[in-house]
Amino acid sequence: MLDLIVTGDVSKLDQIFSANWENHDPTLPPLKGIEGAKQLIKIWAALSNGKATIEDSVTEGDKIAVRFRVIGKHTGPLMGIAPTGKPVNILGTGIFRISNGKATDNWVNFDALGLLQQLGAVPPPKM
Repeated sequence: MLDLIVTGDVSKLDQIFSANWENHDPTLPPLKGIEGAKQLIKIWAALSNGKATIEDSVTEGDKIAVRFRVIGKHTGPLMGIAPTGKPVNILGTGIFRISNGKATDNWVNFDALGLLQQLGAVPPPKM
C-alpha cells in the first residue's frame, strides 16, 4: 500500500482503499473515499523515484500499526515548496483500520518538520 502511494499509481486504489475510506490527519484537508485517496497520492507525487518501506508493524484486531520510511527526490511541488531536486528521507507512523482486505481509516503522522528541514524550507536546529 505505501509503495503505491509514493509511486503515484492510482490505477489500483479501489483494491487498497474502501469506498468509504477516511483520512483522519488533522494537518490535511478532509480526504474521503477513492477520490480522497487520489488527492493523498497527488501530495506524494512530488517525489520521484519514491520508495516506501515498512520498518515495523503490529496487528491487533482490525488495525495495523506501522512505522515506515519514505525516500525519494523532491522533483514536484510539495506543501507549497517548489521542486528543489534534493533527496528526502522521512519517517512516519500510522494506524490503519482494515475491513475485507481494504483500508477504511487511517491515522498517520510523519516527520513534517524533518521534511521541511531536508528541503531547506526550515533551518535545522542550532546546537
